[in-house]
Amino acid sequence: MPRISTPSKIAGTQSYGAEVIFSGSTSVEREAVVAEVQARTGAILVPPYDDFNIICGQGTTALEMHAQYLDAVKEEPKLSVHNKAGGAGLDAVITPIGGGGLNSGVATFFSDKETKVFGAEPNFEGADDCRRGLDTGQRVEIVKTLTIADGLRTPVGVLNWEIISDKKKVVGAFSVSEEQIKAAMRLVLERMKVVVEPSAVVGLAVCLYNEEFRRLVEKEAPEGWDIGIVFSGGNTTVEAIGKLFSS
Repeated sequence: MPRISTPSKIAGTQSYGAEVIFSGSTSVEREAVVAEVQARTGAILVPPYDDFNIICGQGTTALEMHAQYLDAVKEEPKLSVHNKAGGAGLDAVITPIGGGGLNSGVATFFSDKETKVFGAEPNFEGADDCRRGLDTGQRVEIVKTLTIADGLRTPVGVLNWEIISDKKKVVGAFSVSEEQIKAAMRLVLERMKVVVEPSAVVGLAVCLYNEEFRRLVEKEAPEGWDIGIVFSGGNTTVEAIGKLFSS
């Protein structure tokens, strides 16, 4: 883990009996430590995102979300802006993007449906590498950022990029500021009573504050979309939350 990882994440991992080996915070530094550990111990790496099996596993998030949505609107049609029970599915889904495992998995599941898939990133110090890469048509290989959304500080993986850069699977990616992430996090903590880390709420922040995204929705559907927002990450502590909102 990066040395700057959340203390609760480190302690929680150690509580399961694991040995935590520390590295720098960039993907290049982490990969160097991984190579050293593998050479020394013969360990087998379970990739965090850049692997077909990992992508498929994380994509089951979409399967669950799709089923939950259909059940919810069947029971209470007014939950949908379309006011119809048993509809075809969500109009759109947005997930955080770090390495891209979650987003590419979700996009793979929805690729044979009408649901549009989007990605969300922080923009602090170039953390929005996916958005920038989609704009230029080329994957960004290195990211160096200390965004508060620390789970999203990595560049999109090679296999993940193949999926995310396919317009038929992922419509696009949008980014938000640190203050917008904090505002979305506050809303979730205070109104939903759900403990989340900053990385988890970037999708919500995009829906609430990114004007480009909001204009897109208004243009395509004046009545709005039924949109699923994936919250991914609860690695935080009371102390970390207090520090975040005291600054």
